[in-house]
Amino acid sequence: MNQQQDTHFYNFLAEVNIIADSKAENASEVIAELVALLAKNNAGLDAEKITEEVMLREKRMSTAIGSGLAVPHARTDQVDRLLVAMVTSSRGIEFHSPGADKGPVHVAILVLTPAAEPGLHLQVLSALANDFREPKVVQEVAALPSAKAILNYFTRAKVELPQFLLARDVMNPVPSTLLENSTLNEAIRLFATENADEIPVVDDSGEIRGVVSLADLLKFSLPEHLLWMDDLSFIYRFQPFSEVLSTAGETKVADFMREEYISVEEDIPAVQLAKLFLVHKVQKLFVVKDERTLTGVVELQDFCAKLFWE
Repeated sequence: MNQQQDTHFYNFLAEVNIIADSKAENASEVIAELVALLAKNNAGLDAEKITEEVMLREKRMSTAIGSGLAVPHARTDQVDRLLVAMVTSSRGIEFHSPGADKGPVHVAILVLTPAAEPGLHLQVLSALANDFREPKVVQEVAALPSAKAILNYFTRAKVELPQFLLARDVMNPVPSTLLENSTLNEAIRLFATENADEIPVVDDSGEIRGVVSLADLLKFSLPEHLLWMDDLSFIYRFQPFSEVLSTAGETKVADFMREEYISVEEDIPAVQLAKLFLVHKVQKLFVVKDERTLTGVVELQDFCAKLFWE
């Protein structure tokens, strides 16, 4: 089945698969409720197996995406087409992972997609995230009194699935950045606290200027001629590193950052990222708009997770 021919979200949402003002209190309860609804209205679905698959995905990372919206999902061999079920909640549902509370969820949309269609759930997620990016939209939908009223809302809103994924659809926010005049001490602190292996360097306007990696720190600390020596006994006490650290408060990131990095515009087809990862043998691609303004990052591990097992 070619899902691309019908891109309006409301065409995948049936009134019988909508619950207005659910009484579920947490993610487990609402997922069970949504799966049971789809199983009731679609013969042959194994509710227990699907619930297990959706909860497994939820345990890896909460599908609450902010603004009161959650989109639990699973790719499963239980379905051969996109299936959607939805609940609203006026009082809110606790739908967060420990340490990452995004507030109560007022609209939860379950998305099931065929196991062999890796990008379909991301297309749905992209469409919903775009339409529900304002909290007031979620509140409006949550206040609707019936399943029919909710379906009518989506019919009017015409939320449309993108024809194909773009880089912006698979990127993540940049967790941390450095400025060119940040110090080596600041860089070390970020590496330690953010558990990062590479940090982009930007200017005051947010344009990317380079990157700093853990390998760059080692290279800056260890003179290059030492790399060709077998006998390093004269620096067994890490003397070069001590010298670098003694001036870490004055050394600027611009002194050791790397200006070679791979960036992509946020509106290029996401499939091209796979090619770039392989051709350039990198672990991270930086997403920009207007050629230099940093907007996100795509990491190889996360990219593969979204394609193959999320």
